[in-house]
Amino acid sequence: MYRSRLALAALAACLPRATLGLLHLHGRDINAPVLDSYDYIVVGCGVSGLVVINRLTEDPSVNVLCIEAGDADHYESIIQDPVYVGADIGGIYDWLLSTTPQTQLDGAARPMPQGKVLGGGSILNAMVWNRGGQDDYNTWAALGNPGWDWEGMLPYFIKVPLGNHSPTFRSRVLTHLQSETYTPVYSADIAREYSINYNPAVHGFSGPVQISYPRYFYPQSTNLFAALNYLGVPTEFDPNDGSSAGAALVTTDIDPINQTRSDARRTYFDPYVSRPNFHVITGQHVTRVLIEGIGSNFEVSNPTPGGNENGNGMNGMASNEGFGFGPGGSTPALDNSTAARLSRRQSPSRSNLRITGVEFAASASSARRTITATREVIVAAGSLHSAQLLQLSGIGPSSLLNTYGIPIALDLPGVGNNLQDHCLVGTFYPYNNLSYPLPTELTTNATYNAAAEFEYNTFKTGSPNALAFNPLPLISNNSASILSGANDQDPIAYLAGGLDPTIVAGYTLQKQSLVRRLAESNVASYEIINNNAGSLTVAVMHPFSRGQCYIHSADPFEPPSIDPRWLTNPVDRQVLIEALLFNRQILATPAMLPLQAAQFVPTVDADEATINTIINSGIRTEFHPSGTCAMLPLEQGGVVDPHLRVHGTQNLRVVDAGIFPMIPAAHLQAVVYAVAEKLVISFSLESLGEPDHDIWDVVFIVGPDSVAVCKFEHDHSV
Repeated sequence: MYRSRLALAALAACLPRATLGLLHLHGRDINAPVLDSYDYIVVGCGVSGLVVINRLTEDPSVNVLCIEAGDADHYESIIQDPVYVGADIGGIYDWLLSTTPQTQLDGAARPMPQGKVLGGGSILNAMVWNRGGQDDYNTWAALGNPGWDWEGMLPYFIKVPLGNHSPTFRSRVLTHLQSETYTPVYSADIAREYSINYNPAVHGFSGPVQISYPRYFYPQSTNLFAALNYLGVPTEFDPNDGSSAGAALVTTDIDPINQTRSDARRTYFDPYVSRPNFHVITGQHVTRVLIEGIGSNFEVSNPTPGGNENGNGMNGMASNEGFGFGPGGSTPALDNSTAARLSRRQSPSRSNLRITGVEFAASASSARRTITATREVIVAAGSLHSAQLLQLSGIGPSSLLNTYGIPIALDLPGVGNNLQDHCLVGTFYPYNNLSYPLPTELTTNATYNAAAEFEYNTFKTGSPNALAFNPLPLISNNSASILSGANDQDPIAYLAGGLDPTIVAGYTLQKQSLVRRLAESNVASYEIINNNAGSLTVAVMHPFSRGQCYIHSADPFEPPSIDPRWLTNPVDRQVLIEALLFNRQILATPAMLPLQAAQFVPTVDADEATINTIINSGIRTEFHPSGTCAMLPLEQGGVVDPHLRVHGTQNLRVVDAGIFPMIPAAHLQAVVYAVAEKLVISFSLESLGEPDHDIWDVVFIVGPDSVAVCKFEHDHSV
């Protein structure tokens, strides 16, 4: 007899933790009770998907289904305990994706870890919680997205608006005012020693996600901050106030009491799954969205035994590297001369397609099943799989869809283009002064590890994130030359071949913004990821390079072809070279010399050719692919409008990192939470007939016991 996983999950919440392993959501049978039709269907139960289903089901009259390809975790220590951050990459909760061979580097493919699990990337990530700079979001708005500037985003990072809205709106929507609960560092002495400050006006104090600091700090973090200050790089007052350039010990999504991961599953799912209108199924792969009047490719909609059964990448490419702390790409140009022989409704500007539901299956050889959506389908599958799903459904570049015999619903060239990622290069400068505690001893020194484990279990100590987001002018004497070269570039010179003119037009505007920000002394060009043991990994924050994510088969269980095209634009390489050279200056400061760093990779005397070799072999992802379903106007290669609705459709939206028109200088989870919260408010405004523009009273929670209210005028239709 089949058992309802939702009932099991509700029961599990009432049982001691020791029994949870018997009652998890792992592998819900598709024959468990689900409805034939829902008001909303959400594809992907990661960060954004769980936010959406959680907020929509606050209205008991609305039924929502969220479909997840992965399973639920079992509350394993490897997920919950911060000391194991990165250890579950390449495991059972990872899609095991990889890139195409990166011919512009060393010709090798790279792992591209992505969460395949209830809670998505929030289960696997490094737990960093930061937002980027005000300029990141002001740029989004300037590219044609009103309401998405810093002032428009800040309410969704920390709070939602009150004001001239109906009582129904208030009762339905404003039951939760904030998405984060910020807890200041536990000790005033620690705050002073590690320069940890916060601005209460930009934090929430009663939201689902716990945002805090660990209870253990490596003393060498202060050496790094002192070194950066010595070299002219400031320490940020509050890295989440929008002025994110400089060093900071950033917040993490960690419970301040038990020092465990505060992920999307534990904050937006577990406490609410007993709602009768909150339906989640796991282990089910959505193969396409159903579009009224549009057929399907046979291979998409029929079982395909003998191929890739579960949609994962190749196991041989899986890599548990943890967080690792020239022009030309690898993807052939699309043949835009191919006739649009399967096209039915090509122009998004003249189309108004209605989405009727989704098709899904447990595996490639399983029969497909369909469920209808009476209101909307919301795609939240992550930037890579959302682009793949739209393409398989007939929404994407017509030349690509024709190649694989997929009937074209919308010729939307931006789908899968504009891929951006923070690429990083690891370094190896091991500290030899053993009077400093080193995190590497957790794996090399059994006595140290046992003591640390005892301390964690007894006192709930976690692991800190001492990072730096550095502007190029503050760290390099070559910044003016690099800026001049970037400014003189022809925008099309380093893009992939065969792109639609709208993609080129969009990138041209993006490049203007990138050049402007490269010159700023308060905008981060790159990040230093410090592991407190001698690794000062560097990652590009505002990449000039653009990649692609395309289907390479009509089989929905074949992973997409992911070509990030890292460093195809030489500006990104120049930033990394300057960053690695600046590491030498850091290690030579009076504050860092006592650590006795041995400069092995790169060596202290490595020339530029050697550094380039290290870069070519060492480039990896920082796990932040984004931009593949960009929120941009059609004429700029956009995929969704400022309401996150796919151009040319009535009721299909995308809500994940794929909608970012340009990637912010931040780790992305806090941004994705905010984007999803913003979308749900727009649903409520639309369904209740609320005005698109008025004056808000906004609640600013300025402390656990203090509230201030102010007014501002803003377009809240998005």
